[in-house]
Amino acid sequence: MAENPENMGPSTDREVRVGGEDAVVIALGSNDKGVWPSCVDVLEAAVARFRAEGIDVLALSSWWRSAAWPDPADPPFVNGVAVVSTARDPHALMATLGRIEEAFGRERNRLNAPRTLDLDLIAYGRLSGDLDGLILPHPRAAERLFVMGPMAEIAPDWVHPTAAKTARALAKTCTVGADARRIG
Repeated sequence: MAENPENMGPSTDREVRVGGEDAVVIALGSNDKGVWPSCVDVLEAAVARFRAEGIDVLALSSWWRSAAWPDPADPPFVNGVAVVSTARDPHALMATLGRIEEAFGRERNRLNAPRTLDLDLIAYGRLSGDLDGLILPHPRAAERLFVMGPMAEIAPDWVHPTAAKTARALAKTCTVGADARRIG
């Protein structure tokens, strides 16, 4: 059953939307706490910012920790997944996510460098393909345990739009971030 992030209790009225074909899925990550006390604090502040930006969080996974990828010498990542509801189209949502990253101090000076906040649009319903430069679903999400593990936690029966497998099944076969584990 889905978790309601407002009271962390079960949310039966939202379960269909959370794991359904219309699910909008955002992955969150941080491995540089910046001015916050911890990477978890960064991510929780980002979720609060979602709400302020008119992005309703329907379900939020636990936070997961994994070695940095592709360079495990970088600080470890804290990741999670949110299923959200928004009136924004995919491009407008991506622009909003980029503004949020920037507000949290995200710098793009080196590929895969440590970052305060990384927000990836994993899926926008069943949309797939290259949508004017935006590729959906996220092309590497299905192989990343730090994405599919949290997704399997909140919507185990969600079916990946192109892999045609559930989050639960994909989490069992992920090859990237295989060390990802729930925190706590």
